[in-house]
Amino acid sequence: MATERLYYTDPYLAEFEAQAVEVSSDGRRIYLDRTAFYPTSGGQPHDLGWLGDRAVVDVIDEDDRIAHMTVDPMEAGPITGKIHWPRRYDHMQQHTGQHLLSAVFSKLFGFPTLSFHMGDEVSTIELGTKELTDTQIDEAELCANDEARSARRVHIGFEEAEHVEGLRKQSQRSGTLRIIEIEGIDKSACGGTHVRTLAETLPLQIRKLEKVRGHARVEFVCGRRATQRAKQDYRAAQELVKLSAAPIDRLPEVFAALKQRLAGAEKERQRLAESLALREGAELYRATTPAADGLRRAFWKVEGIDETVRGKALAYAAGGRSLVLVLSAKDALIACSSDAGIDAGAVLKQTLAGFGGKGGGSTTLAQGGVPDGECALALARELGMR
Repeated sequence: MATERLYYTDPYLAEFEAQAVEVSSDGRRIYLDRTAFYPTSGGQPHDLGWLGDRAVVDVIDEDDRIAHMTVDPMEAGPITGKIHWPRRYDHMQQHTGQHLLSAVFSKLFGFPTLSFHMGDEVSTIELGTKELTDTQIDEAELCANDEARSARRVHIGFEEAEHVEGLRKQSQRSGTLRIIEIEGIDKSACGGTHVRTLAETLPLQIRKLEKVRGHARVEFVCGRRATQRAKQDYRAAQELVKLSAAPIDRLPEVFAALKQRLAGAEKERQRLAESLALREGAELYRATTPAADGLRRAFWKVEGIDETVRGKALAYAAGGRSLVLVLSAKDALIACSSDAGIDAGAVLKQTLAGFGGKGGGSTTLAQGGVPDGECALALARELGMR
C-alpha cells in the first residue's frame, strides 16, 4: 500500500491523523496510510516528531512507502502524528533559499547547480563553474535578498513529465512531477518542503566558498539560521574586541600582526630550546662515567622525539666513544659516535624487524617505531643497556 504524502500539498501541516497499517516485528518500523513526515531525500534531511507518544527518530523513503523509525515499539491502528515544527520550518527556509540562490546564480552568470546538501548548521550548493569571484558572490547574495524582499510567492503544482516546460534543470523522472515554482524566478521539479513566500527566507547569507571536484561549492544559511549565525558571529567579534582593545573593523589587521609576532616568538623559542638541548647533551656526556668497554652510555625516556631531543642526543654523541638510546611510547632513537663500533641504523632495523616494526638510518643516527614494550627491552639489551 502506497503512503499518501501529505507534505506534498501542505508543508505547513504539523499534526495529522493516520492509520498505522503495518508494523515490523520489533514494533519500531511503522508504515502509515498517510503521513506529513518528510523522509531523507534530495539533499534535505528527514523530519523528527512523534507518533502518539513515540518519538520518531528517522524517516526513510522506500519508493511508494515511507518507513517511520521510533525509539519505542508501537502497534498497528489509528495514530496521531506530530511534526517537530522548528526543525521542519528551518528545512523549509533552507530548501527554498537554495532554489532562490540556484536561480540567481543561473540568471546572473549561467552557473548551473550540480548538487545540494542541507546540514545541521549550514547548507551548500555545488555550482558548475571552476571560478567564482568575491564580486560575483556579493552580487548573487544582494540579488537573492532583493528578490526575497519582494515576497514573491512559492507555488506547488503537478505536471506530467512529457509536457512540462521551463524547468531550470531538466528532470530525469517520468510520470507526474511535483513542481515548485517561484513567481517569475524559478521552476523546478522537487519533492522537498518549502515556504509560501520568499520573504520567509530572509535574510540569506553566503558564508564560504571552496573548491570541490573542480567546481565551486557555496556555503549558505537563510532565515532563522542566518539570524542566529549573525548573532553568534557578532558576539564572537565583540569578545575579540575586548581581548584586543581594538575597534571591530581593525580586528583582521590586529590579529594578522599578532599571528606574525607569535610566529616570530615561536621561532625564537625553538632556537633557544635547541641551544639548551645541545648544552644539556654535552653536559650529560661529561657527567657520564665510561663503562668497562670505554663507551659512555645514556638511556633516556621522553614523551616524544622531536628536533630538540635529536639535537640533545647528537650533542651527547659528539663527545666520542658514546652511545645514547632514546625511547618514547611509540618511537626509538639511537645516536652514537663514529668511533663507538656500532652501526645505529643496522641495529635498529634488525631489532625492530623481529617485532614487526620498521626503522633505520645512518651508522650514527637512526630512528623508528617501537611496536611494544618487549621490543623496547630487546633494543636496550642489544645496546648493552639492560
